[in-house]
Amino acid sequence: MKRWKHRPEGSTWGDWGDDDQLGRLNLITPKKVLEGIAEVKEGRSFCLSLPLDFPGGNVLNPRRLPPVLSPTGDENGWRFNFLTNQLNPLFQDVASDDRVILTLQYSTQWDTLAHVGGMFDADGDGVPEPLYYNGFKAGTDVVGPQPDAGRDGCGHLSYAHKLGVENMAAKAIQGRAVLVDLEKHYGRDHKYVSYDDFKKVLDADKVVVEPGDMLLLYTGFTDEIVKMNKNVDPARAHAMCCVLDGRDKRLLQWITDSQISALIADNYGVEAVPARPGPGNAEHPSLPIHNHCLFKLGLNLGEIWWLKDLALHLRDKKRSRFLLTAPPLRLPGAVGSPATPVATV
Repeated sequence: MKRWKHRPEGSTWGDWGDDDQLGRLNLITPKKVLEGIAEVKEGRSFCLSLPLDFPGGNVLNPRRLPPVLSPTGDENGWRFNFLTNQLNPLFQDVASDDRVILTLQYSTQWDTLAHVGGMFDADGDGVPEPLYYNGFKAGTDVVGPQPDAGRDGCGHLSYAHKLGVENMAAKAIQGRAVLVDLEKHYGRDHKYVSYDDFKKVLDADKVVVEPGDMLLLYTGFTDEIVKMNKNVDPARAHAMCCVLDGRDKRLLQWITDSQISALIADNYGVEAVPARPGPGNAEHPSLPIHNHCLFKLGLNLGEIWWLKDLALHLRDKKRSRFLLTAPPLRLPGAVGSPATPVATV
């Protein structure tokens, strides 16, 4: 049975089928992969991830904490600098084995389509309900929190049975990407980038974005974070570099019309967080680009990527296109994931 009778205005719900969980990643076709490969001219690769213990502390988001490494162990002791001759006097190995407590969206990350949804009356009964992309439901398709350790028997306290990050990983995200160099034109002062601002950069740098391309925005934000060396200045962190103005309806329409397959930035949230004030007393999303992209369009967002080295290289070569390979962790049920993306030029 179809989950919804009505879809949000301007959304892509159902465009790739009633049960689609990929959204605009469907636009990364074999042709787009070949177009990405065709952009490889030098055979040079760039890592687009911060070290996963950056930014440091929890200033950017008080709920997101740095990773904590610890050794594994058993009745024979901790498996770290472990002398295996304790098990057998003839063994001569030294073994280390560890685990991690990891906040999945602490550092360089992907947002899944289960990361942000919206209240919407999809069945036409006059009562909005909490939903995610393509009408998947909070509470049944995306479950949690569950203090009873979860219905799946695996001990999970939350679980995205639909739209989880494993769908992105199985897609094996790879294709042509385009970088827009906002830092080159607007510097590192805090700036809300409107449609007009964005279009000026595209025109000035002769950047062409085509359907299925992944779009990356270089603002210099992670450059500044790295300079802070895990001692993030709260006042500066929330008031530096370019952010997209999610309240600009023409900018949202451009994102729709462009048919990009992913939207990625080196800043904290792609858009301004918090966003500009909404429309008076009318109901509205707190993060309009997250709502527009994740909920309506099925367009994944990437945040806090390390783009400096790539951006300066492309700037020097007067290029904007490259091959991007960026799968997340294949972690079933997760709604976000670290990434170690690679750009090849």
